[in-house]
Amino acid sequence: MAEKTYKCLNPVGIHTPVGLSPLAPRLNKLDGKTIFVSIGAGGEQDITIPLPKKLQEKYPQVNWIIQGAGPHLTKAGSISLTDEQVESGEIDALIRGVIW
Repeated sequence: MAEKTYKCLNPVGIHTPVGLSPLAPRLNKLDGKTIFVSIGAGGEQDITIPLPKKLQEKYPQVNWIIQGAGPHLTKAGSISLTDEQVESGEIDALIRGVIW
């Protein structure tokens, strides 16, 4: 009996190269810094509920901005920072949380 030959497509597809950016440098201190906490889509059900509260209690010397990101109302990646905030340099760090 002859062997059967099966023909199939690779499900991975074709990967398009993307541009890479370096990571931001670490902060040398937290005192007086402004840290933006962005709770992304689905983040209402996970650790991002108690995390901002704990961070504010443990680090009261930090200026915290805590905001939920609407998945369809924000820029790429659904981070709720505005372009003005990014370009102004007023935000020193970002904590981003997404859960699905």
